[in-house]
Amino acid sequence: MLKVLLLSIGLVLVFEGLIYFLFAGKMFRYLEQISKIDPQIIKTISVFSVGIGVCLIYFTLRFYVE
Repeated sequence: MLKVLLLSIGLVLVFEGLIYFLFAGKMFRYLEQISKIDPQIIKTISVFSVGIGVCLIYFTLRFYVE
């Protein structure tokens, strides 16, 4: 279980790092656009994303555990 957790965290860090590396010049423009969005909409999208992530982890561990 710890192996899966560490692998997952590592993959998140790799993908997040790649996004910042590839789009470093556009980050300020993206942040400016995000600052114009209502915080409640951002929270709603975040909760939805967390829910999908939790479901994905749960079903993966339930059906694909060796």
